Amino acid sequence: MRRLLLIALVWGGYEAIGQTAEEYTNRGMDLYERREYMESIVNLNQAIDSDPNYFRSYYIRGKVKEAFDDVHGAMKDFNMAVEKNKRFADGFYARGLVKFKLQDYYGAIADFSQAIDLDANHVEAYYKRGQAKHQLEAYKDAISDCSKIIELNPKSIDAYFLRGTLRLEFGQLRDGCLDLSKAGELGDLKAYDVIREKCNQPIFNASLGE
Repeated sequence: MRRLLLIALVWGGYEAIGQTAEEYTNRGMDLYERREYMESIVNLNQAIDSDPNYFRSYYIRGKVKEAFDDVHGAMKDFNMAVEKNKRFADGFYARGLVKFKLQDYYGAIADFSQAIDLDANHVEAYYKRGQAKHQLEAYKDAISDCSKIIELNPKSIDAYFLRGTLRLEFGQLRDGCLDLSKAGELGDLKAYDVIREKCNQPIFNASLGE
């Protein structure tokens, strides 16, 4: 896979004539979505040769490199994308995903936070930031991120499931079980496996309430 990527990078040095960076990038994006990664790299290299400041070209090329599991190459391209456009929320989010994969959770949180600062409705960034905080056992902050997602999208199955899991680990049994129940209600059947394992415990000296 890496050898094929290297070949594509070399081929990318040959410029076609008459297309703009945007056109090359759109073509590269289409090829990426069809998993034709070598040809995608060729077009994205041509886009960057045509206009080295066109940030989307670096972003899409980073996504292609991720598909080759070239996380360090992807990081470099996402770095370039946000350097060329410091208000590119998806670029910070994509770089955060790479850092998360590398278990750089503090770095990932910083990038997800930057994405959220630029786009307050970036649900995916809230979710991944919550997961990163979970890894650091920052339960209250992670729960807050899940609650924000639910505020933005009351039918977010993943947010209810994650918040339920966090609350159970944080000792909030009732609220955690109710979140898992909601995730199950919305269609996540694996939530019921957790409910059966964690939630059906005897409760002494406590009111279930409303």
